[in-house]
Amino acid sequence: MPSSVTMPSSVTMPMGQAASRPQTAANRYYRRFGLFERVLHAGLMFSFVGCALSGLPLLFPYTGWAKTVAALMGGFHGAALVHRVCAAIMCVVFVTHILQFLWIGLAKGTLLSVLWGPNSLMPQGKDIVDIYQHMKYFLGKGPRPQFDRYTYWEKFDYMAVFWGMFIIGGSGLLLWFAIPLSAWVPGWIFNIATLVHGEEALLAVGFIFTIHFFNGHVRPEKFPMDMVIFTGRISDHELREERPLEYQRLVREGRLAAIEATPPAPGAVMFGRIVGGTALVLGILTVLLIVYGLVMR
Repeated sequence: MPSSVTMPSSVTMPMGQAASRPQTAANRYYRRFGLFERVLHAGLMFSFVGCALSGLPLLFPYTGWAKTVAALMGGFHGAALVHRVCAAIMCVVFVTHILQFLWIGLAKGTLLSVLWGPNSLMPQGKDIVDIYQHMKYFLGKGPRPQFDRYTYWEKFDYMAVFWGMFIIGGSGLLLWFAIPLSAWVPGWIFNIATLVHGEEALLAVGFIFTIHFFNGHVRPEKFPMDMVIFTGRISDHELREERPLEYQRLVREGRLAAIEATPPAPGAVMFGRIVGGTALVLGILTVLLIVYGLVMR
């Protein structure tokens, strides 16, 4: 879950003090995400994959693969426990991000500073223009749009987390605490929650493991993997080519040198490739299992 704000220097400075040593444009890197933001994304990624792998056997219990996956977690009761643990971690990550959002906004004196502007992940008018221009570009009818710090598809991914937390998370909490809540909530509410939770979860899993993975890993300019969320760094070339408006603004405001960083350490790159590659393989496998389970209904 990338943040729409830049964390204080105490969080981002450990990534390197590259400003003290000269670098050429070929090996120059800049800080894009701080450690706090990357940890939140890691928590969201692991908890989402865990919820997907533990929840799907409960949705497709009639398939052989569901029994095998559940057995790896100690049976269907074990899968349900894993599902709840991962859901709890996801809720902690979400609440932590909201608190971060509020803290930064209040520190600046207004929440508008994180809700609007080029550094915000909130959808804005320019995103509609970018979508239109991108469609023309795909059809060979115009130039590629000039993106700022966040693209429209990144903002869509970000807002999808909020939708998922309220719809999937809300229905999941109803089902988790169904027994105590049944004293105040009519039974038909739980039937609806069961349907909403399962169908929306399938939609979320399908989207993340196809569209989001494509944007992050399979796009020609990112293949085989976008490492920025693991290393927190973006190269000079990537920043100039993919986010020219952000680059131009940083140069104009004289802030580019302040975020210069050392190149990612080989160990960090390898770790990112292993973690990201594992998630990618599990995601593709999950999508195939979903398709098989739907066909077998």
